[in-house]
Amino acid sequence: MNAVANDPFNVIITGVGGQGNVLASQIIGQVLVQAGKFVTIGETYGVTQRGGSVMSHLRISDLDQWSPLIPEGHAHLIVGLEPIETLRVMAGYGNPDTLVLTNLRPIMPLDVIAGTATYPEVSEVLAELQRLSQKVWTLNATEIALDMGDPIFSNMIMIGAIAGLGLPSVDIDPAVFGSVLEVVLSRGKAATNLEAFEKGRNAVEELHQ
Repeated sequence: MNAVANDPFNVIITGVGGQGNVLASQIIGQVLVQAGKFVTIGETYGVTQRGGSVMSHLRISDLDQWSPLIPEGHAHLIVGLEPIETLRVMAGYGNPDTLVLTNLRPIMPLDVIAGTATYPEVSEVLAELQRLSQKVWTLNATEIALDMGDPIFSNMIMIGAIAGLGLPSVDIDPAVFGSVLEVVLSRGKAATNLEAFEKGRNAVEELHQ
């Protein structure tokens, strides 16, 4: 993908209510602003209290500020904390050059829990993502987070995974990330979240090998 054509570099972080993708987008934005980037963030919400869709748009530029919402079909990177949400956003905002990073652990919607709908096999979701996009990276961020004692760390693990991709437009410096955590999070939480970030970064770097 041409670097000039990709200014702004359009990133969507998607998931369901309670997964912390809005916080993730705000932290990424602050890190990149400190690196000298122009970053505009926009969010769209479903019924977040009931596990509805939540989608954050980040438009990252070396040149100027952009409008907060990414036009349909113009995402360069889609980061999903939940597989079917990743596919839903890819279908609307992706294109054949889009890169995809997705967590593998499903969160069942209410209609699936109620028995009025079925959740597709994750392998089918991944196959469709691969068909629609340029490249797909996967990791089980939820499993890593559970090993740390709390699934809420999944969002920080996914930020670390973004850093591990090594994309120039989303260059997340670990030291700057740590300093932003100290400001954004309450006292005593930064160290564990930084550990989650490093676990995500290492997990994706292993996929590159």
